[in-house]
Amino acid sequence: MSFAEWSMVIGMLLVTMVLAGTLLGRLPLSSAMVYLALGWMLGPDAANVLRPDPVAQAALLERLAEVALLISLFAVGLRLGVPLRDKRWRLPLRLAFLSMGMMVAMISAIGVWWLQLPLGMAVLLGAILAPTDPVLASDVKSEAGADPDRLGFSLAAEGGLNDGAAFPFVMLGLGLLGLHDLGTGLAGWWSIDLLWATLGGVAIGAALGTASGRLVVYLRIRHGEAVGLDEFLGLGLVAMAYGLAQVSLASGFLAVFAAGMALQRVREHPRPHTRPLPAAVGSAGHPYDKLATHSHHASLTMRDSVRGFNAQLERLAELTLVLAVGAMLAYAKPLPALWWFVPLTLLVLRPLSVLVATTGERLNLLQQAMVGWFGIRGIGSVFYLLFALRHGVAGPGAETLISLTLWTVAASIVAHGVSAQPLMQRYLARRRRRPAMAAPDEAKP
Repeated sequence: MSFAEWSMVIGMLLVTMVLAGTLLGRLPLSSAMVYLALGWMLGPDAANVLRPDPVAQAALLERLAEVALLISLFAVGLRLGVPLRDKRWRLPLRLAFLSMGMMVAMISAIGVWWLQLPLGMAVLLGAILAPTDPVLASDVKSEAGADPDRLGFSLAAEGGLNDGAAFPFVMLGLGLLGLHDLGTGLAGWWSIDLLWATLGGVAIGAALGTASGRLVVYLRIRHGEAVGLDEFLGLGLVAMAYGLAQVSLASGFLAVFAAGMALQRVREHPRPHTRPLPAAVGSAGHPYDKLATHSHHASLTMRDSVRGFNAQLERLAELTLVLAVGAMLAYAKPLPALWWFVPLTLLVLRPLSVLVATTGERLNLLQQAMVGWFGIRGIGSVFYLLFALRHGVAGPGAETLISLTLWTVAASIVAHGVSAQPLMQRYLARRRRRPAMAAPDEAKP
C-alpha cells in the first residue's frame, strides 16, 4: 500500500473510534471486539492489508506490544489511589503472585501431559498465558481515588502487577529450552530473574515517580517554573523508569507501574497562610497556570493532566495492538487442541487459581465469581509470545505457542467483551442495594 492509502485507512479507523464510542456504550460490546474484527478483516484472511507475521516480524511486533503495555501499566498505576498499607492490597497481591503462579503450574502440567510439549515449552506456555491484561479490562477498571470499589480495584491492580511478575517464569521456560542462562542450580534465576527483577523494578519505579513528581510540584509552587508540558512528564517518566530498570536487569514493567503509582501519591504541601482557590464561576474555570502553581492545587493539576493524556494514549495503543492480534490470527494454525484448551483455560483454570488465592478473603459468591471470570488475557500474553519467538523459540513448539496464545487472547476478548457490561451492571446494582459489600476486615485502617 502507498503512503496515501495507509493514511486513508488509519484516518478511517481513528474516526470510527470516535463515532462508535457512543454506540458501543449501548451495546454489550467492547471496543476491543470491534478492533479485533477489523484486524481480521484487514489481515491476510480477508483484505490482506495487514500482514503482521509473528515469526518474520517478531522484533517489530514485540516493540509495539511493549510500548502499548508500558502505556497501560503507567495508566493503571495513576488510577490506584488506595494507600499502600490498606488491607485492600492483600487481594490483588495474592491474585498477582499466588493465582498467577498456580496458572503457570497448571498450564505447564497440561502442556507436558496432554499437549506432549517439552517441559521448557510447557512452562513458557504457562508463563505467556498466566498474566491478566490491564489494557483490555476497560469495563472493569477501578475508579481513580482512595476509595474505589473493591472488585474493580483488585482486578486493575492484579493486571498491573502480574505482567511484570510473569517475567521470571518466561525466563525459566527459556532457560529450560537452553535459550537463557539460569545459573548453577537455578541460582541466577532465583537471584536475578525472580528476586531482583521484582523488587528492583518496584524500587526503581517508586523512587523515580516520587522524586520527579515532588520536584515538579516544588518548582511550580516555589518558583513558578516547570509549568506545562505535563504530557512530556508522563512520557519521560515511563521512559526513564523502564530504561533504568532494564539496564539494571530489573523488571521494566513493574518499574513503570510503580512509577505511575508513586506519581499519583505526590501531594501538595500548602504554603502557610494560604487558602484553596474558590470554586470557579462560569464555564472557563481557573486558568491552568494558576492552578498548576498554587500550593493547594499543584499536584492534583499535574496528576489530572498526566492521567488525561495517558488515557488517550492507552486507547490508541489498544487500537493498534488488538488490530494486530486480529490480523495475526491468520498465522495461528487451527490446532485440534484449541477446542478444549481455550475453554479449559478461561472457564476452569482461572477460577481454580482464584479460588486458591482468595481463600480467607471473605468475598461473597458474586464477587468470587466475578474475580474468577474476569481473568482477561491480552496484550501481556502477546508481548511474551513475541518475546519468546525473538529469543529463538522455533519449530513445531513455536507454532503451538502462537496458535494457543492468539486464539486464547481472541476468545478472551470476545467472551469478556460480551459479558463485561451486563455483569458489571448487575454487580453495581446489587452493590448499590447492599452498600457494605466489602468484608468488615477490609475497611480502611
